[in-house]
Amino acid sequence: MRDDVEFPSEGVTCRGWWTVPEGAGARRVPAIVMAHGFSAVKEMALDRFAAAFAAAGFASLVFDYRGLGASDGEPRQDLDPHAQITDYRNALSWVRARPEVDPARIGVWGTSYSGANVLMVAALDRRVKAVVAQVPLIDGWETFGRMSGVETRDMLVAALIDERERLYAGGAPQMMPVVAPENGPAALPGDESWQWFQSHAAHATTWRNEITLRSLERLLEYSPLRWIDRIAPTPLLLIAAEHDFIPIDLTREAFARAAEPKKLVVLPAGHFAPYEAPHFATASALAVDWFTAHLRG
Repeated sequence: MRDDVEFPSEGVTCRGWWTVPEGAGARRVPAIVMAHGFSAVKEMALDRFAAAFAAAGFASLVFDYRGLGASDGEPRQDLDPHAQITDYRNALSWVRARPEVDPARIGVWGTSYSGANVLMVAALDRRVKAVVAQVPLIDGWETFGRMSGVETRDMLVAALIDERERLYAGGAPQMMPVVAPENGPAALPGDESWQWFQSHAAHATTWRNEITLRSLERLLEYSPLRWIDRIAPTPLLLIAAEHDFIPIDLTREAFARAAEPKKLVVLPAGHFAPYEAPHFATASALAVDWFTAHLRG
């Protein structure tokens, strides 16, 4: 069963899907809190993961962050990981208050940018009892430098200084594309990103191919790597992709820094492969098994 729901997050209404497994009314069930990656909205394949969790006996809340998708919040398309972490933590509070949920058995699942967010949430919030981070951003500064080159990163830093001072003077945020064809300028450059977002855009009607320029300033400043050793004793599963544009060596470094209990699985694929066949079956099964081992107890 899936219902459209909403919850407050510091004065902003966030909206999402609440999915419960069969028999949830007769017993309290564990639950998973989920959100999507960089600019993406819940309609971009997250229903598949929610269905996999429901089949395994887990309730789930899949929500859009403030300023994105079905959720309220201004300015629109403004990506702030600290605000997104707050939305995750308020989603946790909403889920824990549900009568069909066991509040002592709550996990968080995230992918890409939200994979970074759940690492932070698990490090900060002991209400989280298990975490799965799929193809997560580990360090924004290092990742952007490797994706786009150090010279481009330096140019971006200069542009962001100009943008900060322009905003201080009262200007509106400048916008930029999330993805672009033919390797055009975009926050996520390259044909792989363009093709994946385009493949889901038709049925994700609230997604917009733009973000504020200052979203990239926050990306460059974001480094869950610095916090990952604080996740333990919460069980951590990292699902990485060997051919990801997020450097695999950073994921391995993060895993090495994390304390037990932990597990790293590397898929022989690219960044967007876990959402689609055949790798979706593997990625979803890994997450189900991890949550089953640590939340079903």
